[in-house]
Amino acid sequence: MSAPANHVSGFVSIIGRPNAGKSTLMNALLGTKLAIVADKPQTTRTAIQGVLTLPEAQIVFVDTPGIHEPRHLLHKRMLERIREALVGRDLILFLADAAVAFSRKDEQALEWIRKLATPAVLVLNKIDLVETKPLLLTLIDEYRRRHEFAEFLPVSALTGEGLDLLRKVLLARLPQGPRYFPEDHLTDLPERFLAAELIREKILHLTREEVPHSVAVIIDRWEEEPRPGGAVLTRILATVHVERPGHKAILIGRKGAMLKQIGSLARREMERLLDRKIFLELFVKVSEDWRRRAPFLNELDQLSVPRTQ
Repeated sequence: MSAPANHVSGFVSIIGRPNAGKSTLMNALLGTKLAIVADKPQTTRTAIQGVLTLPEAQIVFVDTPGIHEPRHLLHKRMLERIREALVGRDLILFLADAAVAFSRKDEQALEWIRKLATPAVLVLNKIDLVETKPLLLTLIDEYRRRHEFAEFLPVSALTGEGLDLLRKVLLARLPQGPRYFPEDHLTDLPERFLAAELIREKILHLTREEVPHSVAVIIDRWEEEPRPGGAVLTRILATVHVERPGHKAILIGRKGAMLKQIGSLARREMERLLDRKIFLELFVKVSEDWRRRAPFLNELDQLSVPRTQ
């Protein structure tokens, strides 16, 4: 696609350990909510592409699952999505929690970028939670000793502090290139995937302990119903899969109250994101050990297959 002279473009992957704030950062850089966010590890389960188009640049961000030790097949597939997101990138944003001391798990996470030729920028997120500047400087020194980062940038994806400098660094380090996508393009993810993720996000916010990790959402039916005046009503039937009967009881709640709340919150956000009226119907089903079953995970993966495929 044509672009102005001196236009820069490129692909930037965001990686790091769980709960570093990768999805929050991508949403902040895009200026809109695309990836779901929650204060629980492994919220992001696949690579999520978001496109930022500026007059002088187009940046394709790829949000990834958190780097972790795999315990079952779902975890292994999440790690594979990270590996795929590191291929052919122009820049890597390695995100770390600035409010947490450097640990063995951080050292292990660095192994993911040590063998790459792609330049990496260390983004120390959550500086709004750091009590004193010396603590931040100590953490920067820890990372500087362990890897040759191109830049060291303290930011807060939540408050926006430091993001202007991060944008400038991105523009300065990306190569000259064309616009890969139309100006109004945000993501290649299907609406079905985005809807399923919003349902899962509300479950993450409203439940505790093991329940959020054992939840998968599959869209069973998606129907577009034309309405007078050119409006469209989208009817969505979705099944929430859990691994234990006890988890099902928690999600349904007393007299169905929990499931009703999940559906109401998800529907409202779907209407905002998709800009249309939504009728959402939810069911809960026990699917034992779905995180270890390849056929089930294959079906789940199909939700995120881009529209162009």
